[in-house]
Amino acid sequence: MSELEDLRIVDNFYQTSSFFPMPTILISTLDDEGQTTLGAYSLCFPYYVAGKSYYAMLLECRNSSNTAQNLLKRPKCALNFLPDNKKYFKETVRLGFPGDTSKEKMSKCAFHLEPSQSVDQAERPFNVSEAFQVFECTWMSDLEDAHLDHAGHLEGYEAPYRSFNGITSKFGAHFILRIDKILLKKAFKKSIIDGVKASNFPEVPVDYGYRDNTHFWYSPSKSFRKEPVPAPKEINISTVRYAADRTDPNIHFTDEACQRLARVPRIFLKAALDGCVAWAKENNITVIGDKEMTVIQDKRNIEKKER
Repeated sequence: MSELEDLRIVDNFYQTSSFFPMPTILISTLDDEGQTTLGAYSLCFPYYVAGKSYYAMLLECRNSSNTAQNLLKRPKCALNFLPDNKKYFKETVRLGFPGDTSKEKMSKCAFHLEPSQSVDQAERPFNVSEAFQVFECTWMSDLEDAHLDHAGHLEGYEAPYRSFNGITSKFGAHFILRIDKILLKKAFKKSIIDGVKASNFPEVPVDYGYRDNTHFWYSPSKSFRKEPVPAPKEINISTVRYAADRTDPNIHFTDEACQRLARVPRIFLKAALDGCVAWAKENNITVIGDKEMTVIQDKRNIEKKER
């Protein structure tokens, strides 16, 4: 018999009816006086991760919050990821508790602020200097005509509501935030480029929400465990050959090139072939062999390091 038991699902189910791990983020926005204000959020997750011309996060929040009202007026914001630090978390909880105005909260803010690094710096809020990582973002208000939603309804919004972007319920809002720039502290940027190890992994707190009306709960991260990724299964070379011959009639892949591509997971094979063909056309090459595959791989590694 199962040890799992049914629990009634109620409002804020991720806090009240479950144990749901979330990030701890301070979101910077600009208030009506052009000053940076910070709000604490956990319901902020990756949204567009591939296949579009840009990448995006999804923020879910109260539509009466300072952050939501600011975004409805000014679309620029920054997602500041704070490292695991008891002092930082205590200040994050204070900044996240509703009631005070932005000016009241920021008058005693313990965090330090620094200018945005985007080209439209003057239109953006400051970033939190203590953050180990910052996403500088823009709300995509054109999606679902969300630009038609206006600030000012602090007692709740009336229908009709948006489905996924803008005012989505009487008291709720969703904001699709295009990621314009990802900033990392030098040590962590280096670890992504050179290879992450337990010693150079940021200590990231995991928030479990406002669970019992008396405390916010979070889990510190002092140690990390790793598990090797399974070795990819090689695709049969005949499968690679079949796909390669149908990618572009003017570009030929040798058996050696197909053998190199046999290590690419099947789901990514078409994208890999398309990338090879694009490179060949840029360089006026009609035959891709082992030597050309090495050049393509070296180019990809350089681009990865530059990112």
